[in-house]
Amino acid sequence: MSIHPQSQLCWSVPRLLCRIALCALVLSTNVRADNWPHWRGDSGNSTAPHASPPTQWSGSKNVKWKVAVPGRGSGSPIVWEDRVFVVTAVPSTSPRPVSFNPQQRGQRGQGRGGRGNAAPLQQLDFKVFCFSRTDGSLQWEKTAVSAKPHEGTHSTNGFASASPTTDGKNVYVHFGSRGLYCYTMSGKLKWKRNDFGKMTTRATFGEGSSPTLVDNMVVVPWDHEGKSSIYALDKTTGETIWKTERDEPTCWATPLIVSHHGKKQVVMNGQNYARAYDVSSGKELWRCGGQTDRPVASAVTEDGLVFVGSGFRGSFLGAFRLTGTGDIAGSQHVAWTTSRDTPDIASPLLTQGRLYYHKGKSGIISCVNAKTGEPNYEAQRLGALGDMVYASPVAAGGYVYFTGRNGTTVVIEDSDQFEIVATNSLGEGVDATPAPVDNELFVRGEKHLFCISQ
Repeated sequence: MSIHPQSQLCWSVPRLLCRIALCALVLSTNVRADNWPHWRGDSGNSTAPHASPPTQWSGSKNVKWKVAVPGRGSGSPIVWEDRVFVVTAVPSTSPRPVSFNPQQRGQRGQGRGGRGNAAPLQQLDFKVFCFSRTDGSLQWEKTAVSAKPHEGTHSTNGFASASPTTDGKNVYVHFGSRGLYCYTMSGKLKWKRNDFGKMTTRATFGEGSSPTLVDNMVVVPWDHEGKSSIYALDKTTGETIWKTERDEPTCWATPLIVSHHGKKQVVMNGQNYARAYDVSSGKELWRCGGQTDRPVASAVTEDGLVFVGSGFRGSFLGAFRLTGTGDIAGSQHVAWTTSRDTPDIASPLLTQGRLYYHKGKSGIISCVNAKTGEPNYEAQRLGALGDMVYASPVAAGGYVYFTGRNGTTVVIEDSDQFEIVATNSLGEGVDATPAPVDNELFVRGEKHLFCISQ
C-alpha cells in the first residue's frame, strides 16, 4: 500500500513531537537549575528557594557519596554546576582525598575530640580542592601557598576557615594573612594578593571572614587588633579599587551586598558599629552601635531592611532601613531591635519573612517576624544539637536545617509554628554550613565532604 507524502508528514509530525517532548522530559529531570556560589548562598540569606534536598539521612541512608578531606573543616563548601569546592590547611605530609561510594562504607568518624590547647605551629599547605558533584571524584587540587602561621588559632578552629566563592568563571579562596587567590574553574592560578599583611586576632582565636563578590569586585574584610579595613579588589586582576579604614577590632563576619534605589551597599558587622558602605566608592553611608564583643554573625536582608546581630557577652540584633545616613541610632531608620537570645557564631537565616537565629552558640532557637520583630516562637530547644553550634542554618524546600558541632542536623518546618520534622547524624562533627542545591545537600564534616541525596 502506498502512502501520499502528505500522509507521511501527518504521521511523522506527531511522532516527532512525541520524541521532542520525551527528550525534554528526560533533560528536565537531569538539568541542575541552581548553584550555591557563596557560603550564604546566592542571596546571602542562606536560602535555596528552588532546592528540595532530603530531610532524612544517616551514615548509611541517602548518602550519594562521601570523600575524605584532610584538615579541620570549618570552611563551607560551595557548588557551581558539576563542581564542588572546599579549602583546607594541612601539614605538608597529609594524604590525598579518598572517595567512598555508598556500598563501601568504612567505620564512622568518632566525632570531635578534646578542646584543649592548639598543637604547636608547623608548616602548612593551604589548599583548594575541586570535586565532581556527580561522584565525589577529585577533579583538581592546588596548593595556594605553603607557610607557617605567624600566630595560633582557637582549639576548635583551623587555619582555613574562610569559605571560597565563585562567579562561575573563577573561584576565589581567602587564606587571610596568607593571601587571596583567584583560580579559573579548571584550577589555573589567575592572580594572587598576599600583601595585606598579618592579622593579629583577638586572643589568637584565628581568622575566618569570607570574601564576597559584587559586580566586577571581590570585597575582602580585614578586621583585627591592628589597623582594620575593608577592600574592594578588581576580580579580574586583583588590583585594589578602593580601601576603607575601619575603627574596629577583630570581627569574623562576612560582608553582605544589598540594594536600595538602584544603588548597592556593602553591609558589615562590627563590635563598635554595624555599617554600610557604597559599593562603587567604599564611602561609609550609615552606622549604628549596639553590637556586642567580637561579633561573628553575618547580616541578612529583605524588603529594604538589613538585620545585624551578635551574642557574645551581651545580646543585640537590629533591623535597619537602608535609607539612613550617618549615625542612625535612635532614628526612624532603625525599624526594631532586641536584646534577647541573639546569635553568636551561627549567622541568622531570613526566609519568607521569618528571621531564625540561635541563642548564643546553643541549640536554642527563635523565629520572629522580620518586619516587626514580633516573635512567632522563642527559646525552642533543639536538644539533639548539643551545647555548641557553629554552622549557620539553611532553608530549602519548605524546611530549615540546623546543624550542631556534634554532627546532628535537626530539620524543622519553615513555618510560624515550631515543628520538628527529622533528626539526622552523619557520625562526625560539623562546623561548616551545609549547601543545599537542587535535590542535594552538601555537608562538610570534620573528616569528609558528603553529598546527601534521596
